Amino acid sequence: MRRLSVIIPTYNRAALLAETLQAVLAQSCPAGEVIVVDDGGSDETPAVVARHAPQVVYHRIANGGDLAARNAGLALARGELVAFCDSDDLWQPGMLATMQALWRAEPGLRAAFANFRILRDGALQPGDKFADAPPGWWGGLRAIDDGLAVFDAPILARLVRFQPCFPSCLVAKADFLRGIGGWDESVGRPVSGDLATILRIAEHAPIGVALRPLVAIRKHGANFSGDVQAMNLGDAQVLEHVLAQRPALAPLRAEITASIAARRAAALDTAFARQDLAAVRAIYALLPPAGRGGLRRVKRGVAALPAPLGQLAGAALLRLGSLRGR
Repeated sequence: MRRLSVIIPTYNRAALLAETLQAVLAQSCPAGEVIVVDDGGSDETPAVVARHAPQVVYHRIANGGDLAARNAGLALARGELVAFCDSDDLWQPGMLATMQALWRAEPGLRAAFANFRILRDGALQPGDKFADAPPGWWGGLRAIDDGLAVFDAPILARLVRFQPCFPSCLVAKADFLRGIGGWDESVGRPVSGDLATILRIAEHAPIGVALRPLVAIRKHGANFSGDVQAMNLGDAQVLEHVLAQRPALAPLRAEITASIAARRAAALDTAFARQDLAAVRAIYALLPPAGRGGLRRVKRGVAALPAPLGQLAGAALLRLGSLRGR
């Protein structure tokens, strides 16, 4: 069995961290070490971690964002494998045992990721992330055991279309992750900043997959991943950044550019549904000419009206759309 380090970045989430730690420590296959990296928070996180000492190590850094916190943990980790879990997410008891089984079956894996479900208001939502993949996304996946599989070729092009690999579901060989530069902090601190690193990992096969949902990704008022508009805009910003920075992505320029436009168009639609007309105007300016026609042009026109006329016209348009959808 390979020694495995768990890294938990956190920022002012003491109220949620305790449950995350309990889930990590309750693994049927225990981690070799658990490191909580406090990203310069000001709450009771040190006290929460202290209650789990010496099983959990506390490390504090100046506030630098979740990517910097993960890299700080990666620098400290002594395991051959490293697993990441955000401080508001929850692992099923078999998460680490499943990952160890993947590496026993395929010792050459660079990284692996697990399926997940959404946890909202204390309840797991129906369905799972993998089931949302577009047709053909899982083509070429090689089954190696019950619920375990491997991509033998890079999956970069797939991830441009659909992204099912979240940090709390990811395990990687520590030396491999350090060798590709760790978590890519050059992207800055946008929502979805971890996407830049996931895309870099995706360039290197083989990559393992645990098909059963082993993680609960929590959606709540204090996290950005519950905000679809912010997530789409963050993804678009990250894709734009990596396209400019990584020559290896040049063959995928058309697909990435289309994905950027689609994510921004979806963010505009969400902003209009929220009646955030200032955001509608700002996002519309980012769309390519091909994405500015039809109903989105109408939405931009409504957003340009003076208040409260714009709000009234927007509400009427939304009402009309709901009636047509019946």
